[in-house]
Amino acid sequence: MDFLLLLVCGLFAGTLGGIVGTGSSLVMMPVLVVMFGPRQAIPIMAIAAIMGNLGRVLAWRREIDWRACAAFCVTAVPGAMIGARLLLTIPPGVAETALGTFFLSLIPVRRWLARREFRISATHLMLLGAPLGVLTGIVASTGPLTVPLFTFYGLERGAFLGTEAASSIGMYAAKVATFQAFGALSLEVAARGLGVGATLMAGSFVGRFVVLRLSAPAYRHLIDGLMAVSGVSLLWAAVR
Repeated sequence: MDFLLLLVCGLFAGTLGGIVGTGSSLVMMPVLVVMFGPRQAIPIMAIAAIMGNLGRVLAWRREIDWRACAAFCVTAVPGAMIGARLLLTIPPGVAETALGTFFLSLIPVRRWLARREFRISATHLMLLGAPLGVLTGIVASTGPLTVPLFTFYGLERGAFLGTEAASSIGMYAAKVATFQAFGALSLEVAARGLGVGATLMAGSFVGRFVVLRLSAPAYRHLIDGLMAVSGVSLLWAAVR
């Protein structure tokens, strides 16, 4: 039953990520933390996220802005390696609390960013990639921050979904490599990550069929609701 629940949640999370460009980790992390604990949950999610993002890359491969992807990844990838190394030194209870607090704090931050109607350049992507990479290494996902980042660059719909996914693959691959280097990636964890990742990848293709029907207001409310539910769930797991 636990495995079936994991697959159902993974398919839903992958579909959600395929529609709005983020949300897979927000849905899956509370489930993975409760089932496996934060130490295993983040490496499992890192592997699964690579496959989920690969699904979006394949779905939107013809619209990806590779220049924006390269500018972001040149600093975000080493940042993710640093963040993943820091994560391994954090006590388990602190990790859960940090994850929940981080998701809740993203709600006002994302709204503040949305009110600033400005464009950013490839240079800005490069400068902001480092701190977002570190955050991605420590927590499960910074999707609610990379979403406005790439949209402020001028990407929309398929171009945004594909480019953000391609950039995320670089960060999550760096996390997985770091976990492997420091002995935090067992075969069991890898197998669980691949299982969850397969459902996320399938969901990415499902989401492609409905992405053009999602309105901007619905997207904003959906992301805020996901962050609130995930944040509260993780804080509950921390104090339970």
